[in-house]
Amino acid sequence: MSEDCIFCKIIEGEIPSTKVYETENTYAFEDVDPKAPVHVLIVPKPHIPTVNDISGEHASLLGEMMSAAGEVAKLKGVSEGGYRLVVNTNRDAGQVVFHLHMHLMGGRALGPMG
Repeated sequence: MSEDCIFCKIIEGEIPSTKVYETENTYAFEDVDPKAPVHVLIVPKPHIPTVNDISGEHASLLGEMMSAAGEVAKLKGVSEGGYRLVVNTNRDAGQVVFHLHMHLMGGRALGPMG
């Protein structure tokens, strides 16, 4: 845990969140500034700042995050209609909180990215 990381504080329960799903190593919660009708953040419990900080030792954790995404999509009712997974890395890509996280968005047609 990083003492100054808002997501670490959410995982620890120091900051309230609306939990959607949790496993031993992941935590998923509603985004407080949603960009779609369904907008959930899926984070690893260990503090990893960015994709650039991932190493081979994180392979199973990343698999667990993807599995969590599938479960969240089912829970939120978007698995059949479709959803988007987005991971922003560093400031130019729009990363604001430097704790690896995946946005799961759906609930409406999102259109192509580009």
